[in-house]
Amino acid sequence: MVFKKALSSLVFALPLVLGLPGKRALNPKCDFLLPIREDLLENLFDNECGDSAHGALRLIFHDAIGISPTAGGGGADGSIAVFNATELTFPANDGIDDVIANVGPFLLKYAHVLSPGDFIQFAGALSLANCAGAPRVKFALGRPQPKAASPPNLVPEPFDDVTKILARFASVGFSPQEVISLLSSHSIAGADTVDPSIPGTPFDSTPSTFDTNIFIDVLLKGFLFPGTSGNQGEVMSAINGTIRLQSDSLLARDPRTACIWQSFATNHNQMQTQFGASVFKMSLLGQNEKELTDCSDVIPQPPSLNDIPTFPPGQTLKDIQQSVSLSFFWSCNH
Repeated sequence: MVFKKALSSLVFALPLVLGLPGKRALNPKCDFLLPIREDLLENLFDNECGDSAHGALRLIFHDAIGISPTAGGGGADGSIAVFNATELTFPANDGIDDVIANVGPFLLKYAHVLSPGDFIQFAGALSLANCAGAPRVKFALGRPQPKAASPPNLVPEPFDDVTKILARFASVGFSPQEVISLLSSHSIAGADTVDPSIPGTPFDSTPSTFDTNIFIDVLLKGFLFPGTSGNQGEVMSAINGTIRLQSDSLLARDPRTACIWQSFATNHNQMQTQFGASVFKMSLLGQNEKELTDCSDVIPQPPSLNDIPTFPPGQTLKDIQQSVSLSFFWSCNH
């Protein structure tokens, strides 16, 4: 695509002032973000918690996780956009080309005032603004330009085992609790390439609502594939029209993470608070927070949600998959 080549070869200018908006941010350095915010909410996200918003949130993770204490990488630096010719060839980034195609014109539009890393994190934080029940994610401004592509094999795959997933996150300072909290994003997400026959299939039955359904649904006995069977990284789902990742299923049942998973299933406030904190922590990977400017007040507060944990219609506690014993299920929640 034309804009991909433009991203790769673009020489970004020093930030310029866009002009004073009618409303001011708490920090004057953040004022220029207000008209950009309105443009993205209206013209990128269409003022809804839809596919564009889900893609922008996913991009936060795929860019930021590109760092390792041994392999290198710049973390949340925007390299996935600028060095897309390299990073989009990584198997774990399959489907991200569509996200880049969607956000790319806006990234280029504001390249004179936002570095690629800042744009990706800003758009990702804004993506939650129309998702009922989501937290207001903090945003810090001032990331430098990316210097190189991320090394390969740093993005976890849906077919990875729990040990590999936890080790990858631990290498950049994330605990098992934080790993599960980050997976709250699957409440408003879907899979585009796990089963190519049904792109965009959501992970739970309420993909436009940031609720606890994902943590309940994954614990239920799977008995169907929403599309084709035999796809790497997919296991059977319990709800027609939803797809279940193998990695989610394993994390929900592994003794190291099962109780954490179950705690989110019945506590929306915990899910909301810890997800917000973990996403912001991820946005700082590879960055020096002391050199960044806090512009969090520019991010709108998402709509509230009265989330009452429930089983899907026709299913009860008896439908919890028996690989996790009912006594263990209750020991985690009492």
